[in-house]
Amino acid sequence: MKAVVLREVGGALALEDVPDPGDGSVVDVRAAGVNFADVLIRRGLYPQMPELPYVLGNEVAGELEGRRVLALPRAAGGYAERVEVDPEWTFELPENASFAAGAAFLTTYLTAHIPLIHQVHISGRSVVLVHAGSGGVGSAAIQLAKLSGATVFATASSEEKRATARAAGADEAFGYDEIDDLRVDVVVDPVGGDVFTRSLPLLNPLGAILAIGFAGGLWQDPKVQWLVGRNAAVVGVYLGRLMKLRPQLVKEAATELLELWARGEIDPLVGATFPLADAGEAHALIEARRHVGKVVLEP
Repeated sequence: MKAVVLREVGGALALEDVPDPGDGSVVDVRAAGVNFADVLIRRGLYPQMPELPYVLGNEVAGELEGRRVLALPRAAGGYAERVEVDPEWTFELPENASFAAGAAFLTTYLTAHIPLIHQVHISGRSVVLVHAGSGGVGSAAIQLAKLSGATVFATASSEEKRATARAAGADEAFGYDEIDDLRVDVVVDPVGGDVFTRSLPLLNPLGAILAIGFAGGLWQDPKVQWLVGRNAAVVGVYLGRLMKLRPQLVKEAATELLELWARGEIDPLVGATFPLADAGEAHALIEARRHVGKVVLEP
């Protein structure tokens, strides 16, 4: 079968012939989600680097024994025509949902839902600021926060992206240089870097910032004294580790989210699709931060 193989840090993503995954729970991949973690692995910046050569891709949608499913592969490998999946992390794709949308769903919505609902407990009284509101996690966070009744602001780097954030449900969207006068209860931050630092003073007392990612650079750690003095919190979000340490919570969250999707209350945003052979172009789009929604590969 064909798969996209990474052979060295910083190297090309090459479509190659690789051994078939075998006779376990194997999905015929129809779409594979591309996540920022994949880009970090390729650049050698991921905290737990895998051994190379390596086939990237930690979420897929496809067909398994006649069923339409979305799944988290057993050991990555989703950038391929077929991949072994863990039955415990395999779910039915909602009726009428596309495979591309299925590959854009689990990681983004779980990453937004678990901290918003289980860690900071947003409600109809919350004011939430979502950075990178036109991205996969950002658009998911906007939808989920609005579903909880919160007032939602978003940031994005262009008017086109801000329009996408508003279409996802944001009450208003701003450029990153327009947020200094905002006061919010929760910040959802997949950006990191200077955006994270500049967001801390925006928090109301008892507010929290969700440190989800660092697409814009590593975090500049705030002093504990500052957080104590402001009655504020930094909340860490690491889905992969939570899947290992609290698997039942994550599975229940996935089931709840899939029910919301099936009822039409949330809907994943697919921004761009590429064939497997163009995985490098998909990564370039993400690194340039020119995409909206989730980027997906289609074998």
